[in-house]
Amino acid sequence: MLKLDNNSKKIILISGPTASGKTKIAIKLAKKINGEIVNADSMQVYKEISILSSKPSKSDMKAVKHHLFSFISVKKIFSSGKWLILAKKKIDQILKKGSIPIVVGGTGLYFNSIERGLSKIPKIKKPLSKKIRNLHKKIGQDKFYKRLINLDPLTIGRFLPTDTQRTIRAFEVFMSTKKSIYIWSQNTKSLFKNYDIRKIYINIPRETLIKNINTRTNFIINKKSISEVKNFLKLKLDKSLPANKIIGIKEIQSFLNKTKKIEDVKELINIKTRQYAKRQKTWSRGYMSEWNMVYSKDLSALLKKILILTS
Repeated sequence: MLKLDNNSKKIILISGPTASGKTKIAIKLAKKINGEIVNADSMQVYKEISILSSKPSKSDMKAVKHHLFSFISVKKIFSSGKWLILAKKKIDQILKKGSIPIVVGGTGLYFNSIERGLSKIPKIKKPLSKKIRNLHKKIGQDKFYKRLINLDPLTIGRFLPTDTQRTIRAFEVFMSTKKSIYIWSQNTKSLFKNYDIRKIYINIPRETLIKNINTRTNFIINKKSISEVKNFLKLKLDKSLPANKIIGIKEIQSFLNKTKKIEDVKELINIKTRQYAKRQKTWSRGYMSEWNMVYSKDLSALLKKILILTS
């Protein structure tokens, strides 16, 4: 089999905070360079949530090929490890066709897994996993997180104390291996060592980002997003499942329960989205310092910058 040269293994990564315009610029870029888009947003993988997760529109998906969107149920647990396996397969398929994969999203762990790889943690046995999840359910996230940091001090400050998925995962790994998940993560190897990776971060100014967030919140607060939340709530998911963290679900639920007015819901969504964007920017400073930071109010000018950096 003929080995592909480096130029034929080009991957473009586009990241940035939520509401920074990543999707729009990625679609424009894809049209210019025969690209196909691979999702790198942990909430856009779910079938049941489209409006609140700000997925690309149906017309955008028709205009350019999109991959790894809306393919898993909110009832399932989906990890960065599972995403990496699927993303590698899709990227290689796109390259084989002679197209360019454009990986787009705001989930830092997904991009980190491409750049640095993931640790090969031994599989957690089901009885232990079940026991740990039952404990979490019994004592709640606050007490469970405190137990974790007592067991494994290396987890302090690594993620939010409210992040149930990472808390449970770190607890499982420590109880199973007697080593911190962050010790395991030191021994990693990228699956993309021989690829030509171009890294673009949309470094949008704070004032513009806040305006974009407000605009998007006004867009999603409509009858369709309220219906989306109604249908989601009917599923009665386990509270530890990551889909529960999608911004807007709890807020719209409070409106449906008549404990909040719609204007209060909008403000809460704006606040939570701004906080999330701030966390994404903090991640980028720590893990994306070598990325190309770009921005322009003019989309054409921004596209030109990106084309130069990725050509």
